[in-house]
Amino acid sequence: MKILVGTDGSKHALRAVKYAAGLARDVRSSPNRITLISVHDDTGLRHAKAFVGAAEVSDYLRELSEKELRPAVRWLKSTGIDYDIEIRTGHVAGAIVDCAKAGKFDLIVLGSKGRSAVADLLLGSVVQRVLATSPQPVMVVK
Repeated sequence: MKILVGTDGSKHALRAVKYAAGLARDVRSSPNRITLISVHDDTGLRHAKAFVGAAEVSDYLRELSEKELRPAVRWLKSTGIDYDIEIRTGHVAGAIVDCAKAGKFDLIVLGSKGRSAVADLLLGSVVQRVLATSPQPVMVVK
């Protein structure tokens, strides 16, 4: 079973990683592999790119993703579960869905976020957008 887990460094994302690892361990199909994906929306950084350069912004976002991935990577290493890492920029929900389609993942696992109902209604959330647009099954872990 191929599982794609969205990570952003939050405690909710780490719970999703732990749940996905348990699921991968319990499912009897082979091979079981988890891919951690970290996506940062670089739309708001267009002006920064003009002043400091696109390479510097890209390096900054990569470093940020690597920092956010550390707890999940540390935990997966301790369990011995095979994993890969995907670091992307762009629209977060779209990048997750595109990665899941291209990689032919069996399942997307995401952690829930603690935003208010009003913010979700006005802005939407990554989880809601992935649920609405993904052809793959999506599991949300609280």
